[in-house]
Amino acid sequence: MVLCFQHSQKNAVLKECECWNRTISMRRLLFLNGIKAFEAAARSGSFAAAGHELNVSAAAVSRMVHLLEERLGVALFERKANRLATTAAGRAYQSGLTPIFDALASLTAQVTAPSGARVLTIGVGPTFAMRWFIPRLADFRRQEPDIEVRITTGGAAAPFGDDWSCGIKLGDGEWPGLIAEPLFAADLTPVCAPRLANALKRPGDLKGPTLLRVAHSPDDWPSWLKAAGVARVTARGPEFQFYGQALQAAVDGLGIAMGIRPYIDDDLAAGRLVAPFDTGVPKGMRWYLVYRSFRTEQRDFAAFRRWIIRAAAEPAARRKGARHAG
Repeated sequence: MVLCFQHSQKNAVLKECECWNRTISMRRLLFLNGIKAFEAAARSGSFAAAGHELNVSAAAVSRMVHLLEERLGVALFERKANRLATTAAGRAYQSGLTPIFDALASLTAQVTAPSGARVLTIGVGPTFAMRWFIPRLADFRRQEPDIEVRITTGGAAAPFGDDWSCGIKLGDGEWPGLIAEPLFAADLTPVCAPRLANALKRPGDLKGPTLLRVAHSPDDWPSWLKAAGVARVTARGPEFQFYGQALQAAVDGLGIAMGIRPYIDDDLAAGRLVAPFDTGVPKGMRWYLVYRSFRTEQRDFAAFRRWIIRAAAEPAARRKGARHAG
């Protein structure tokens, strides 16, 4: 009877310990999730962007950060209407966390990569990939045949992916936690097929129904028309989702597209498009090579960085001779 009691007691203790371990593990997991949620939100500047990066909702990020703040006993964010700002404690916490997550990402990449594998994952927008990056990729492959390049496209404004070696993004150069090196100025200039250019002697010759639009950049035409001194002309031509679609429509003679570097470089050089006017207007953003600081220590990334900076400097000289209709 005594032996039976001791055995039952032992089982009960084991079950209690097992339950306790599960509870501790869950609490630790929630704590780590909260840290990751905070770091992503502080780096990106919003719960929505952090949620996109972590593949959860903005509300879930907010909740995890709130639980973390409760556990730490300190406020990490100042929450105001349409604004999220880190407190002094939050800034200090994030400045220490981001390098740790960078180091973890680097270590994970080394552990999970096949033995001897040399892989670069490049995040680019679909139009940039098709109209500039891919046509030049063979040159990099000739120089570095042993480096495997993986291209992931999510849009030039997409959050920086944790699995990216680097990205090519359009913006103001301010991405918290990332190094940003300028590649191109994003100047705007109208472009069209050569056969349409003969009717365009001056900006005032532009007609609203012939001006092709891009849905996510509605200010391009108004900005350029204002700079060119053109009044009472409103872009009313077909609207496209991406620049690449509008530029292809221009090549096919559908109308006049708003060109942006470097999307138009090759078409201008080849004569598929011409820029009938001298007026170029800064878009207010630039193209940047963006990456985390630990990548600078990686030989393969360093080779890619040198190559793309050199390649980005070449097209501007080539396109000058193809700027105007002949």
